[in-house]
Amino acid sequence: MALQLGDEAPDFTAQTTQGEIHFHDWLGGSWAVLFSHPKDFTPVCTTELGYTAKLKDKFADRGVKVIGLSVDAVGDHEKWSDDIEATQGTRPDFPVIADDNRKVADLYGMIHPNASDTLTVRSVFIIDPAKKIRTTITYPASTGRNFDEILRVIDSLQLTDKHKVATPVNWQQGDDVIIVPALSNEEAAKLFPDGWDEQRPYLRVVKQP
Repeated sequence: MALQLGDEAPDFTAQTTQGEIHFHDWLGGSWAVLFSHPKDFTPVCTTELGYTAKLKDKFADRGVKVIGLSVDAVGDHEKWSDDIEATQGTRPDFPVIADDNRKVADLYGMIHPNASDTLTVRSVFIIDPAKKIRTTITYPASTGRNFDEILRVIDSLQLTDKHKVATPVNWQQGDDVIIVPALSNEEAAKLFPDGWDEQRPYLRVVKQP
């Protein structure tokens, strides 16, 4: 059965470009993004890894660790990192898992046999400090991911965990948000004393806390 939102992220031990890791120990109490790549020395993945490295400070500001995975060995990852640095201007500074035995890919359901029985799809798992899977996004191998969107989702998750709000369509940091329907007007008045725009009883728009 595929991993679902709210499931605990499966633990594993693996070799990476930064040595052996025990995944849950590596996670510690941080948020994390685990994302897979179909294969080393592939063009789309090269652009993704380079761009993710450029987002180092943005992930750090959110308390998020990043870890990649590709179904090749550490030696290939290291040689590939040379290519990434040469073509993208940034070398991956986060661990990339060597999954040449497909152990982690199988554990996380990253191989979709009807797409390819050997290569991983572009899976993304956003994991919270309790080691729960909070978001899964799956792209086909031919389509590069939008890492700005992944940051946007993390911002939403962290905001809505802290406050009783939800984020509307195309929300960006600083935009108005929506009071969750489970909160009564009486309860909402205590949390949002400046009031809100009640467009419908179930649609109460308020400034971002």
